[in-house]
Amino acid sequence: MRLDALKIFARVAEQGSFTHAAESLGMPKATVSTAVRDLEAELGAQLLQRTTRRVSLTYDGQAFLDRTRDLLSDVDDLSAMFETDPGDLTGRVRVDMTVNMAAHVVIPRLPEFLTRHPQIEVELSSTDRFVDVVREGFDCVVRVGALPDSGLVARRLGVLEMANVASPAYLAAHGTPQMLEDLRDHRIVHYSLHLGAKPFGFEYPKGDGWAEIPMAGALTVNNTQSYTAAVLAGLGIIQAPRLGVGPHLKSGALKEILTDFPAEPLPVAILYPQRRHLPRRVRAFIDWLAEILAPHLTR
Repeated sequence: MRLDALKIFARVAEQGSFTHAAESLGMPKATVSTAVRDLEAELGAQLLQRTTRRVSLTYDGQAFLDRTRDLLSDVDDLSAMFETDPGDLTGRVRVDMTVNMAAHVVIPRLPEFLTRHPQIEVELSSTDRFVDVVREGFDCVVRVGALPDSGLVARRLGVLEMANVASPAYLAAHGTPQMLEDLRDHRIVHYSLHLGAKPFGFEYPKGDGWAEIPMAGALTVNNTQSYTAAVLAGLGIIQAPRLGVGPHLKSGALKEILTDFPAEPLPVAILYPQRRHLPRRVRAFIDWLAEILAPHLTR
C-alpha cells in the first residue's frame, strides 16, 4: 500500500471532490481518481460514495480515513525524528478560526511563522461556524466561546474582553445610554449562528453572574463581518470582543458605551484531535498561535 495513495485518498475525503483534491495536490484529476480506485481494489472495500454532485465517505471509508490520518501523522514524525533546525519542519497545517481573529491577528503575523518554517504550508479557514475538526481534516482550530464535549484536546489560552459599541451617527440620532434603563429607547443588532432562533438581548454583569435585557432590533446576522458592518452602518448597538472592534474604536468610527456593563468575556482555546503523536509542524504552529494571541487575551 503506497503512502502517496493514502495521501491522495485523505485529500479527496477532506475536499469532498476529486477535482478540488487534484487542484490542491497539483495533479491531474485522472491520476487522483485512479489512485483511489486502485486503493479500493487493493482493500476490497468501497471507501467513497460518488455522485454527480459530490463525494462522501462510506462507513468503511470513515474508519479507514481515521486510521490513515494517524498513519500519515506517524510517518511525518518519523521522517522528522532527527531534525533539530526549526526550518527543517515540512508539511501542511490545516487550521480554522474566526474571521476577525484571522484578519486582525493571525494573517498579519503569518509571515513571521513562514519565515521561521519556510517548508510548512498553511491552509487557513476562517468561518464563524463550528467546523467538524476530525471529519473535515483540520489539524487544529481556534474556538471562541464555551467548548462542547467533543472528545478533542483543548489548550485553553485565556479570554477575550467584550465592549459595548455603537456608531457616532446612531448615538447622535438616539442619544448615548448612560444607564441600563436607557436601553429601552435603543435597538440592538442581533447575532445568531442559526437564523430563526430566539435572539439574545443585552448581556450585563449581575452579582456573581450575568443577566440579560431583551432588546428590539431590526436586523439579525449570522457572521461577524456582517455584525461589524451593521454597527458601522448605524443599525444599532452591538456587544463584541475588543479584538474585532478595537481598530474602529481607535479610528473613531465606533464609540464605546456603558463601560461598566460589559458582556461576559469569551474563552479562547486551541483544539486538536486526540492522536498518539502530535506532528511537530502542528505543535510548532499551535505554540506560535498561543504566542501571538497572548497579548490580546486576559487570563
